[in-house]
Amino acid sequence: MAECILETPKMLVLQAQLGDWDNLNHLLVCKKTNKAVIIDPFFSQYWLDVCSTNGWDLEQVWLTHSHWDHSKGVEGLEDKQVWVHTNESLRGWDGPSNHEWSNDANSFVIQKIGALELEAHCTPGHTPGHMTFIGEGVVISGDCMFLGSCGRTDLFGGDVNSQKSSLFYLRNHLSELSKDWLVLPGHQYALSNGQNPTYISLGELLADNEALKALDDDEEWNSLDFLSFDDSLAEKARREKARVSRN
Repeated sequence: MAECILETPKMLVLQAQLGDWDNLNHLLVCKKTNKAVIIDPFFSQYWLDVCSTNGWDLEQVWLTHSHWDHSKGVEGLEDKQVWVHTNESLRGWDGPSNHEWSNDANSFVIQKIGALELEAHCTPGHTPGHMTFIGEGVVISGDCMFLGSCGRTDLFGGDVNSQKSSLFYLRNHLSELSKDWLVLPGHQYALSNGQNPTYISLGELLADNEALKALDDDEEWNSLDFLSFDDSLAEKARREKARVSRN
């Protein structure tokens, strides 16, 4: 069930955990206009029903990136504004989407939904055109940054150096914001202290996130065990890289 995890004078934020990989989907609703955006939908009909029941106009879809578990629900929402960064094409994304961000890595543009304004940051590393959305009291980080760690960089289109640069960029940017803002990741993974929340405060993230804490020490960064894995997904990425290089 979708849960309202934040209400401000301007906005409602709903969170639901959906699909086989327990993806965290986030719906932002502008209270002034009743316009809504769904970020990384897993099931289109689920969110259409939520919005219909509450009288909200689901106008836009924002993809943090184009991995299947974050973009699966786009099918069924093609009549909405479906936004993705143009660099996701570098890992083979060809839609369905009909709007593109094109800002450079580690920069942002303003994205509006109703009367709400958020910064749409290009934060590559997990994928070439990964986006992080910041504003209105929330940080929606997709798979760039989890609550206690960060996304892997060994999938097709991933790059460990880009990931490190993006995390430096985000840490600097986030350190200027109020520490009571909420960080909303793309997946729920347990923290090192054993807790397993679906969101935490920005202050907690900046103090405890293992990837952010490792940025200033190359040895510590290189020892992080969640940047790459020896699994079937990594093998698939290696085959894809080889196929592309041959062509």
